[in-house]
Amino acid sequence: MIPRGLAVVADGAAINEVKTKENAKQHHAAVELENAQQTAKKIDGTTVTVKAKAGQGGRLFGAVTAKDIAEAIGKITGETVDKRKIVLDADIKNYGRYEVEVKIHPGVVAKLTVAVEE
Repeated sequence: MIPRGLAVVADGAAINEVKTKENAKQHHAAVELENAQQTAKKIDGTTVTVKAKAGQGGRLFGAVTAKDIAEAIGKITGETVDKRKIVLDADIKNYGRYEVEVKIHPGVVAKLTVAVEE
């Protein structure tokens, strides 16, 4: 296996390299978690406003999507949020206020209010 490059001799240098890579991986995960927590603090409890057009009765011509909400969050907080991280229980098709969750990182969730206005 060693001649094919599928394995290496378990000497001191190889063991140190593996330990260094593992420490770097843990450090990157900790930094990513810290950034996610800071983003959650900025977003949690805020209210974002999304403008939409509607017909009679306040029913929207389309729906407010996660992309619209992500753009509104970016304008207000300056944080970029992936639209796939926004959890919508149901389509937003009427004017009003809606509670939305943003799953920024595993275990880090922020809640915000989306106000859909004319």
